[in-house]
Amino acid sequence: MGAPTAMDQLKFVVLDEEDLEVVSAHVQDAVVKVADVLWRPQEKRLVVALNRFDWEGAQSAPPAFRRRRSALRFERVLSCKCKHVNQAGKDAVLNLLAVEFAESEAPSGVVTLIFSGGAALRLEVECLEAELADLGPAWTTAACPIHAEADEADAKPARR
Repeated sequence: MGAPTAMDQLKFVVLDEEDLEVVSAHVQDAVVKVADVLWRPQEKRLVVALNRFDWEGAQSAPPAFRRRRSALRFERVLSCKCKHVNQAGKDAVLNLLAVEFAESEAPSGVVTLIFSGGAALRLEVECLEAELADLGPAWTTAACPIHAEADEADAKPARR
């Protein structure tokens, strides 16, 4: 399967850590309103509605800076804990940097959604089961997210 074109809507199913790394790259720099984080404990589900930055479009010639409404859904979630997220501030906007998984006792583990400013969501999961799906058309945005240069010792290059 080739790379998605600007018109394609993404849909990824996550069943392992490698799948989650792909999804994490696609949601890097997504913006999320606190009100759009929906924790459904009875359903063991967390849904995050987000405005995903279209990194594929930004790397095309000529570059196109766009965002697209998407949903990131996690199933089989046993608990959801917030760090530095004011749940009362429903209009506050979080900038998603990465989504990571750390296995505890296979296949269970912890999924962490890491936001700028030290904010995070920590999900204890029975197993890794998630989906990223675009919900609608993209719209143009004026800017491309830029990351400050990392320390020289940091092996990961900053994404521009």
